Amino acid sequence: MPGRVSFYFVDVFATRPLTGNPLSLVPDADRLDESQMRAIAREFNQSETTFLLRPTRSGANWRLRSFTPAGAEVGGAGHNALGAWLWLEASGRLSDQGPDLAQEIAGEVLPVQIIREPGHPVTVSMDQLAPHFGESVTDRAELAGALGLDQDDLTTSEPAQVVSTGAAHLMVPLRDRDAVDRATPDGVRLRALLATVGGEGCYLYGLDPVDAADAVAYTRFFNPTMGIVEDPATGTAAGPLVALLVASGKVPGGITAVVEQGHLLGRPSRIQVTVSGQRVCVSGSGLVVAEGTLSV
Repeated sequence: MPGRVSFYFVDVFATRPLTGNPLSLVPDADRLDESQMRAIAREFNQSETTFLLRPTRSGANWRLRSFTPAGAEVGGAGHNALGAWLWLEASGRLSDQGPDLAQEIAGEVLPVQIIREPGHPVTVSMDQLAPHFGESVTDRAELAGALGLDQDDLTTSEPAQVVSTGAAHLMVPLRDRDAVDRATPDGVRLRALLATVGGEGCYLYGLDPVDAADAVAYTRFFNPTMGIVEDPATGTAAGPLVALLVASGKVPGGITAVVEQGHLLGRPSRIQVTVSGQRVCVSGSGLVVAEGTLSV
C-alpha cells in the first residue's frame, strides 16, 4: 500500500489559470485499489478525479479511470480525459511519441491526437463514440418544473432529447441564454426525470452564445445522477450537443464548433467539437496549475 501519491490540478478547456474546468489527476495509479481511488476523489472534491493506469486493451497507450466526489465512476471522453493528456504532454511523457495515440476508457479504446504548433498552446483532440439519439421528454411541465423554469422558457421547435457519444445526457433547448442562466434545478426531481428517459446528466443550451461570431451555443450542465451540482465544462455533453445540432441542420458538419460553458460559475470555458458523419471529436487546451503529494 503506497504511503504517499503525487497529484496535479489541471485547468481544462482553459487558456489561462483559474478558468475552464479543474481536474485533479493522479498519475502512476496502478498501486491504488478502487476504494482508495474513490476516497481520493472525495478528498479532492472536484467534479472528477482521473487516475492514469497501464492499459489492459490492445492498442491503448494509457488507461484512464475517473470518479466523482460521490464515488461514481465516469465513462466517456471529456474533460476528465483531456486533462490527463495535457498533463502527460506537459510532464514530458509524450516527448518520444508521435501525435497519434489512444486511450482506454470504460472498456473502449479511443483515438487521441496531440496537436503541437509552434507559438500556440498544445491542443488535445479526442474521438468519442458515434452519436446515439435516445428518448425525448414528453412532459414539458415536469421538465420546466425540475429546472426551476416556466414552460415558456423551453423551445417549442425542438424536444429535449437524450444523446450519447459515450455518456447519455439530456439535451434541453431553451429560448435564450437568459433562460439558461435562470435555471435553478431541483436535484431530486431532475434525477427522477432523467431516469425516465435514460439520461445521466442534463445539458441546457441556448443558441445565442456570448461570442456569436465564434461559438454555436451557450450551455450549463447538471448531473444529479453522479452527484455533480454543476460542471463548468463538460466534453461528454458538448460532443452530443454538436452532434444533435449537426443532425438537425443548425450547424454544418465538418466545422470546428465552439460551445460556451461555465460563465455563471466564473470559469468561462470554450469546448471545441467537430462532427463529421458519425465521427465526433472534442478538442481543447489547458494548463497544469498545481501539484503536490497526498498521504494515503
